[in-house]
Amino acid sequence: MVAGRWVKNQEVSLVMLTEGIYKIAWTEPTGTDVALDFLPNEEKMHGMIFFPKWVEEHPEITVCFQNDFIELMHESREKFETYPKYLVPEFAKITYVGKAGKNNDDVVAQAPYQGMTNDIRNGKYYNTSYEMINK
Repeated sequence: MVAGRWVKNQEVSLVMLTEGIYKIAWTEPTGTDVALDFLPNEEKMHGMIFFPKWVEEHPEITVCFQNDFIELMHESREKFETYPKYLVPEFAKITYVGKAGKNNDDVVAQAPYQGMTNDIRNGKYYNTSYEMINK
């Protein structure tokens, strides 16, 4: 349900809830709401994704680089039903942390692919300045 979707220039709400606990939340062009809690000192992440009903019923519309299809996303939000939302809770172990800096377009620069996270962890994706190695 989640794989293959990506979007850039997304406005987010980022807060430190307390020492070592951070929350990031945003609404995607599809109307999907995402809230992620990060506990980097414990290498844990918890997230909740709130997919509109139309995204669950028509995922093929959204599995893309959404920036290229913003108008289609907005049309679909109006055309199809939103409720009930499909909730996806997720837990993850944080396996990589780095400092890529602010507004680094190389951080989200291409569609996800099989093995991408391993390439990142193994130093095959970014150079030391957090620029993609193979653009």
